[in-house]
Amino acid sequence: MRVGSRDVGYPHLLAAGLLVAMLVGVGVGASTSSSTYGAFNSAWDGGSGVRDVAADAPAETALAYNTTAYDEGAAGGAVAFVVSPESGYTDAEAARIESFVRDGGTLVVADDFRPHGNDLLSRLGASARINRTPLRDDRHQYKSGALPVATRTVSDPRTNNVSQLTLNHPATVTANESTALVRSSNFSYRDADGDGELDESEALRSYPVVTSESLGAGEVVVVSDPSVFINSMLDRPDNRAFVEALVGDHETVLLDFSHATERPPLQVALGALRDSSALQLLFGGVVVGALAVISRRNQFEL
Repeated sequence: MRVGSRDVGYPHLLAAGLLVAMLVGVGVGASTSSSTYGAFNSAWDGGSGVRDVAADAPAETALAYNTTAYDEGAAGGAVAFVVSPESGYTDAEAARIESFVRDGGTLVVADDFRPHGNDLLSRLGASARINRTPLRDDRHQYKSGALPVATRTVSDPRTNNVSQLTLNHPATVTANESTALVRSSNFSYRDADGDGELDESEALRSYPVVTSESLGAGEVVVVSDPSVFINSMLDRPDNRAFVEALVGDHETVLLDFSHATERPPLQVALGALRDSSALQLLFGGVVVGALAVISRRNQFEL
């Protein structure tokens, strides 16, 4: 086979095909993630669906791998999502987030059995706390009592078009001075001993699973089940509508992955390139140099 002025044999074509396949595989691997709740994880436990909901809204979507992102832009038109952080925030990091909220930003903190969500709430000065006792409901549920359906909602912009939430092994929220936006049914209970059964020491009652409270000019929304935001649960009633209501008419949606352990290498590289003028100059120089070498080689061959 002849390509231009060269004879190309089938072994060359096969090698080229394998190289392309390898590069595609590397590219996909470098740009995706297997991290639970990850914005680039399209599997059942990923959070790519939340990123898609945000992208469909008339808002700019930003991924934050450092809390310095909270200092960028106007807080008053922004909502930030912190979903089950895997490590704790430092005082300096929490101070940035607190400033973001007090300046008018909305912060959504979703956690269940990890301690870092409560630690952040404490550092921010919010009153709501996540009670890490599992919640069950054997009457209002999806497939099992461990996947309760929260049936009680209040009229609020954060619950627009939301009449229920489908949960997945949730905790509950101790509201304190905050307002409960979504509560479990009156047939739910905290399974204190974890045996999956209602015992004499466990009472049937309704518990908050989503709360909201003002902090300065902003708002802190607490969700006691981060699984509401994973891909496999997003299309359960009315989880997608809940995410859409949280995004609302905000101008910026900030997805905080500053305390997630796994990050797509390509996204980290692109973020570093975007934030560093020196790297941009270096990358531009490499590209120009490579093009110059290719151009000179073609001239010699002609």
